[in-house]
Amino acid sequence: MTSFDSSPTLTAWRALLAVAVVFVMLATTGWTAVRHQRSDEPREIALASWARDRIAGHALPDVTAPPYRLAHFFATLTAGQQVSLADKYPLVVGNLNGVPVTVRYHANRLALKQAQAVERLRTHDITLSPDGRGEAVRRMERFRSMLAKDRQILSFDPSGKGRAAEVFGDLDRAERVSVVVPGVDTSLLTLERTAKRKYAAPVGMAQSLYGAERAARPGTRTAVIAWADYTAPAGIGMDAALGRLAADGAVRLNAMVSGLPGTSAVSLFCHSYGSVLCGVAAHKAPSRVADIAVAGSPGMRADSAEQLETDARVWAMRDRDDWIQDVPYLAVGGIGHGADPVDPDFGARIVSAGDAIGHSGYFEPGTESLSNFAAIGVGAYGSVSCADADTACRSGISGRRET
Repeated sequence: MTSFDSSPTLTAWRALLAVAVVFVMLATTGWTAVRHQRSDEPREIALASWARDRIAGHALPDVTAPPYRLAHFFATLTAGQQVSLADKYPLVVGNLNGVPVTVRYHANRLALKQAQAVERLRTHDITLSPDGRGEAVRRMERFRSMLAKDRQILSFDPSGKGRAAEVFGDLDRAERVSVVVPGVDTSLLTLERTAKRKYAAPVGMAQSLYGAERAARPGTRTAVIAWADYTAPAGIGMDAALGRLAADGAVRLNAMVSGLPGTSAVSLFCHSYGSVLCGVAAHKAPSRVADIAVAGSPGMRADSAEQLETDARVWAMRDRDDWIQDVPYLAVGGIGHGADPVDPDFGARIVSAGDAIGHSGYFEPGTESLSNFAAIGVGAYGSVSCADADTACRSGISGRRET
């Protein structure tokens, strides 16, 4: 555990260091350009048509309506009408929180097939550069992988760098739901990886957590969501030092959780910049969010767990070899993400990361970090291995949220 000195001199030096880091970022990377959706993107075209359409004599609902209203609208439709809308507007229905998840899975399979066909054409487009055609090949292969049998794609948008979410387990019947929120460089092309980096990507993280949760409590019905459904910073540039993308993502995360079926408790597992997003989302998170666990966090845009204004338990871990500990934990003029969540003064429950293997290894099978995440995810709080310095890690765990 890192020791902390709260003297004014050290604080001043850390502030100067933070400013220096900002200038280095500006000089070497510049402002990360986030590609905005254009009006000719497939989903934008579908949204425009959706807004004008009707079914059974009724106007289709506003796609920005709260999940409960969208759920109510779809509940008034027959099964055939639901499928009909999914078939006609796969890129819309597949991303509507509150729609039955099986309908969303169906819609997103159709959307993936359409997106795969588009990329196949682009691979032969002579007006594209070699790099452009190469990217088309990679995207086509990613969509082919996502179309594999039994994969449950909860959301999918190929616009720009793309967004997606995938479910492991039975979301409709789950007693506990876990959501993995990844950090920088998250896109459709980094949604999953193979070989040694498998568990550093969102899908691998969620797969690993799902397996560990089932092993921790075989009798508990669990589901895990790999949630890569926000625009993440590209690299360690200015976007990663700011909170704008986290704020946008927080709205999307809370909407997704609000639209989940049933009343199961939800645990958020937030890695790296994902923990910034979860920190911003915390005060408006649905009441069913029982736990917010962060790993390798650069800060949660708060000075303390209390400032997150949430009833959820806040857990934090960091591997001793994680480079993130060298990032200045400050907020200066909107740059930086605030206090270190594993600082005892922050007030989170500090969990042992054990053999987490650096910044990207918290979900590696067999690690203590994964075992602790699994225990939190299934509500087996008594099995959590707390950091030696945190005597209050398990305090109050017999409350209403424990299962």
